[in-house]
Amino acid sequence: MKTVALGLRTVPALGQGTWNMGDSPGKRAAEVATLRRGIELGMTLIDMAEMYGSGRSESLVGEAIKGLRDRVQLVSKVLPSNASTEGTVRACEASLKRLGTDVIDIYHMHGFDALTPIEETLRALDDLVTAGKVRYIACSNFSGWHLMKSLAISEKYGLARYAAHQVYYSMIGRDYESELMPLALDQKVGAIIWSPLGWGRLTGKLRRGQPLPAGSRLHNKLVIDAGPQVSDEYLYGVVDVLDEVSKETGKSVPQVALNWLLQRPSGSSIVIG
Repeated sequence: MKTVALGLRTVPALGQGTWNMGDSPGKRAAEVATLRRGIELGMTLIDMAEMYGSGRSESLVGEAIKGLRDRVQLVSKVLPSNASTEGTVRACEASLKRLGTDVIDIYHMHGFDALTPIEETLRALDDLVTAGKVRYIACSNFSGWHLMKSLAISEKYGLARYAAHQVYYSMIGRDYESELMPLALDQKVGAIIWSPLGWGRLTGKLRRGQPLPAGSRLHNKLVIDAGPQVSDEYLYGVVDVLDEVSKETGKSVPQVALNWLLQRPSGSSIVIG
């Protein structure tokens, strides 16, 4: 597996996402096996959040990594509603307990909280780093000014700074390039990319004039409204080009779309659901 620098460590170019894992007891054995197989293949970064399955995805990962902790890099996130000192520390300790480990490798603030002073949030995260419970801190879904103000405060007070920013970026969702990518390059903040196939749209299964595949998440309007938006015509135009490249290279549409992301500046790891 190709690795990419992130702060003072390296991370695999492809990581495993757990957003939809842990909710079905009947699937637990298969999900554990999937995670362990991913680790064998070099996908040793596992991305979680306290909100995924109300903590059940973290418990699932804790089961999957038994005996393998030294081979994996654990990434989790704290809800912005827990951005206070007490909330951040409590959330981190709960995640550590569910994971069955004493340290989280990369710990994200899962969105910007405008109600809690940024200094308070960063001091709480810095305390977790000092205590050895977190190795690196990161943020998720921040705007440019959210991220830059946070980095400036970390520098002003000598606090741990965000080493990574988890963002949406795909061939059909390129807003990241306008402001956040230049900021990331200037401030050396690595991008951990979520939904690299555009919320399931770049699987090669969505075609102009054809019905959605039976198992597509895009059948659910709530899911569509919650995820990144894109017009059908724009999507099909991109897929047409992907088809051409796919034929030239002998690679699948998802492989071409993912490989494009791996060549883009500032990217550190792509999280695959």
